Amino acid sequence: MSEPPGAAVSLAEGPPSADTPSKPLTAQRVLPLRRPGRWIATAVVLVLAAQFLHGLVTNPFYQWDRFGYWFLRPTILDGLLVTLEVTAYSAVLGLLGGILLALARLSRSPVLRAVSWIYVWAFRSVPLIVVLLFLYNFSALYRTLSVGVPFGPAFFSFDESKLATDIVIAVVGISLHESAYAAEVVRGGILSVDQGQHEAAAALGLPKGYQFKRIVFPQALRSIVPNYVNQLIGLIKGTSLVFYVSLLDLFGAAQSMGSTYPGDIVPLLMVATVWYLILTSVVSVAQFYVERHYARGATRSLPPTPLQKLRIAITDLRARARREAAV
Repeated sequence: MSEPPGAAVSLAEGPPSADTPSKPLTAQRVLPLRRPGRWIATAVVLVLAAQFLHGLVTNPFYQWDRFGYWFLRPTILDGLLVTLEVTAYSAVLGLLGGILLALARLSRSPVLRAVSWIYVWAFRSVPLIVVLLFLYNFSALYRTLSVGVPFGPAFFSFDESKLATDIVIAVVGISLHESAYAAEVVRGGILSVDQGQHEAAAALGLPKGYQFKRIVFPQALRSIVPNYVNQLIGLIKGTSLVFYVSLLDLFGAAQSMGSTYPGDIVPLLMVATVWYLILTSVVSVAQFYVERHYARGATRSLPPTPLQKLRIAITDLRARARREAAV
């Protein structure tokens, strides 16, 4: 039987020998993938941002000279101090109240669970301004408050109008409102801890309080911190409502000066806006470092800080410059 011509040729050629010279490998430049849509979107955003900044700087309606005059005035700084004071007290009391409410919500007691659920439901349903106005007029409903046996004698009583100053009303009202939201943040953080951690702590025979303080809560903070900081940023802006209970915070001071000097209302609003931006930026920076602290042990490498990012960028630029110079 004769072989096909093609097969005969293939056997005759055989595999290439090791002595056969091969084509030398040459370095080829890798071209990045073209993304025209990204460049177009970037150009559009840059143009719009430039137009916004140009209008912000050149529009005489903003009166930047009056902005500079009012920015560090004692009246504004006093209002800023009130804002910081109300925010600090309300943040601490709101978080403590939220922890207690979250623990009550997770308790085995049906009474504690029901009371916690009703509290959270009620204060999340009522606007903060309504709570503040209700507390501001609370003395009209109860002129004196007493502590004693229900439907029985009172051990001691006090005049509510003497204790309920403007700042006390603001702190109590905001704390009651914020604790309802903080309770859900804390409860979600506790539930995010792996169940095996609870079981391992219980297997070691550790007391419940020690389990919560040393094992469960530190791990829950990784979930609690970013969510509660967002809540804290909202709290800073929410303090502007205390102006309606006769407390001159940052917004109240700007509003009061705007009523006295109607021609400066826009610069005063810009002053309040910039101060709120500064406060929320400081809180955001603190959030980054707190999250980075509690991320230890949960991630293989911690996220770089802004200073570390800057150093890495400078190092990359130097390395790229040396490569281009070598070519």
